[in-house]
Amino acid sequence: MRRMSSGDIIITADDRPGGAQPRRDSQAERPRGASPKAKAKRKLPRLRFDFTPLQKMATAGVMLTGLAVVCAMVWHSGLPQRLSRDASALALRTTSEAGFRISDITVAGRRRTPSDQLVMALGARYGDPTLGLDITAARARIEALPSVRAAAIERRLPGAIHLSIVERQPVALWQSEGQFVLVDRDGHQIPGAIEGFEDLPLVVGEGAPARADSLFSMLAVEPKLAGRVKAAIRVGNRRWNIKLDDVEKGLEVRLPELDSEAAWHRLAELEQNRGLSEKQITMVDMRIPDRLVLKSERDPQTAARTNTASAFLPGKEH
Repeated sequence: MRRMSSGDIIITADDRPGGAQPRRDSQAERPRGASPKAKAKRKLPRLRFDFTPLQKMATAGVMLTGLAVVCAMVWHSGLPQRLSRDASALALRTTSEAGFRISDITVAGRRRTPSDQLVMALGARYGDPTLGLDITAARARIEALPSVRAAAIERRLPGAIHLSIVERQPVALWQSEGQFVLVDRDGHQIPGAIEGFEDLPLVVGEGAPARADSLFSMLAVEPKLAGRVKAAIRVGNRRWNIKLDDVEKGLEVRLPELDSEAAWHRLAELEQNRGLSEKQITMVDMRIPDRLVLKSERDPQTAARTNTASAFLPGKEH
């Protein structure tokens, strides 16, 4: 048998065409520490949802409705309110312990309003947390008092509450069912005693207080004559009869329903130029624009009508 030399070529089965391919080492056979070959990434199928615009809107609406339902359920459960109340109570306790407690309450502008009514309406007591007073609600309660027109509340930290009020000013006495009540220009009734206001004009009749503002505005255009007004009687809730100088025996002026201010001007001119009250005249009827009806003490049945009354008109010869 011949020995192989270095020049001989040896062909193995792997070198033959179509021979077995080299075997890949398995994970178990791969030497430790060797880097693994990158495996081909497998692509997963992607789901696609093709929604129409209408379907997208419907889906968004369903989601929003569900969110609103959840929020409503949470709200009606009372949890947010309880958390808010607990947080507020904790804050008030903390500030109160730090010295923010009501120790002084002052009031300015009070003359007729009872102090106990103010205290009750304010709703604050000594020792309460200063920051616990609801100023808006307290002001509304105070302004609801019959004698208070406006109110302002000021917190003066750490422990003072200052209340300023503007009371309703009486401008007349309203007589109703034999009782006298003070009223202001807006027609609001002011409860309490009338002592000190007996000289105010008297208003009588249905709807008189509600029309007091317009009445006194009209009378004010002739201030000299307005100072002599002692009573105003509302007739049929349509017009006024005015009593000058005396409630019972003074000159009675019957104003018209329309153009009452013009008639009041006329009366002022007549009184200045002719002195009606000095001629024993007890009634002047001015309801007819082009004439006066006068009534005197000497003629209680009637007064001088058109031709006699015209003598007192400005510009006429007397």
